[in-house]
Amino acid sequence: MASGLVLNHELSKLFNQLWDADVNRFRPGRDYAISLQGKADFVPQGVHRTTDHASQALFLWVNEGRLQSTKTFAAFISLLDNYETSTGIAEVVTPEEEAENNLFLDALLETEVMKLTHQYLVRKNWSKPSRTDFKAQLYRIWFQLYTREGHQGPDSCGFEHVFVGETRRGRDILGFHNWVQFYLQEKRGNIDYKGYVARKHKSRPDEDDQVLNLQFSWKGLVKPVGSTFLGVSPEFEFALFTVVFLQSQEKVTRELVRIEEYELQVVVCRHGQHIGSAYPILLSSNNEDLY
Repeated sequence: MASGLVLNHELSKLFNQLWDADVNRFRPGRDYAISLQGKADFVPQGVHRTTDHASQALFLWVNEGRLQSTKTFAAFISLLDNYETSTGIAEVVTPEEEAENNLFLDALLETEVMKLTHQYLVRKNWSKPSRTDFKAQLYRIWFQLYTREGHQGPDSCGFEHVFVGETRRGRDILGFHNWVQFYLQEKRGNIDYKGYVARKHKSRPDEDDQVLNLQFSWKGLVKPVGSTFLGVSPEFEFALFTVVFLQSQEKVTRELVRIEEYELQVVVCRHGQHIGSAYPILLSSNNEDLY
């Protein structure tokens, strides 16, 4: 999948700066611990029976006190139950939910990660210098509703797809690339972690890897390969995906970057002026056709 892609040095440099600036990032072993267990089987898209190679949960523990006391995480968590996860059913945003969206964006904009990102985007002429304009731009990209499927009205947005997860016609899991949502859904018994998906050249990930390819079931459906950052803050993911989104008008943009020891492909799919999907792929995986 990485064939033809050249390492983007400029973005690698920026993303490493953001990684280092991400003071809210959770550290493996200190703020959370995972249990990788077994390697997941290859499962074709649309097949919802698979052998469970993980008898226990992925997350052994997470420092919930820190989740609740960190402004961006706490504001992020308050948004996760604001969506109807099935596509084709129109979303209704209440005034309270709109206020929560704004509080979350305000919290993001206070972080060093987003300040560095804004400076970079302004230098590139992809954002305006004013914080108000930048906030409005982020809102449009991530929270403005659009129609993904059906004729019932706007049923999706970038935030819902990437961070909350969606289901389509009771057949597929769409999006769902966030570790906090995974942890909270797993804790409630809504997710069954099936095992890790191995990469070429490295048959088994490490417990302290902060990017992971995994397989899981949610709402009775199986996600053959889900890829997610682990431990990173909401501002880091927003920054990364927003930069890749704004640098290109392509329907799908793929950037090969190196962040710390991870060689990643950052994939962003465009839905008009909005993010349709966004996720990291830890290179390389043995199921690359399933993302």
